[in-house]
Amino acid sequence: MASGKDYLNFILEQLSELDYISYKAMMGEYIIYYNGKIVGGIYDDRLLVKPVQASINYMPNAEYELPYDGAKEMLLVDNVDNKKYLTGLFKAMYEELPAPKPKKKNR
Repeated sequence: MASGKDYLNFILEQLSELDYISYKAMMGEYIIYYNGKIVGGIYDDRLLVKPVQASINYMPNAEYELPYDGAKEMLLVDNVDNKKYLTGLFKAMYEELPAPKPKKKNR
């Protein structure tokens, strides 16, 4: 089941206090970026984030879920209605997220 644009817009609104939030549509789902780093994504109208230590500490009771078959488990964010909570989660995670991979140059 693909994610709806309405849910994406809701999450983007919840994150509107952060600068440099962007997304990329991918096979009916959405990858969420914060200042160029992948934080997680929206899969089947669920917000899932990478299980870095900061997100594990921030959400100690979060459930691990698969975004899609064959993927690595991610943490389900179940408190998406709380704008301050969601903003704090993304800020806490940022330093631990891997830097974006350099883009390959076409020859």
